[in-house]
Amino acid sequence: MPSDREPREPVRVRLDEGGPLLVEGPVEVTMPDGTTVRSERFVAAICVCRRSRTQPWCDTSHRRHSRVRAASPHAP
Repeated sequence: MPSDREPREPVRVRLDEGGPLLVEGPVEVTMPDGTTVRSERFVAAICVCRRSRTQPWCDTSHRRHSRVRAASPHAP
């Protein structure tokens, strides 16, 4: 997206397996319907599992679903 703003440092984004996308804030997100939502938090958690009831923000719904675990070599 083009911007008229001065050049600045890159925004830090962290993606953890099984969790939300963490973006250094403040953050503006443009939704599919064209509306814009904003978070003033220093780190915004953006949902990537699509289970959140507070889209686009993570509400930790991903934690309520069981995770597939790797088979242990010591399992019967």
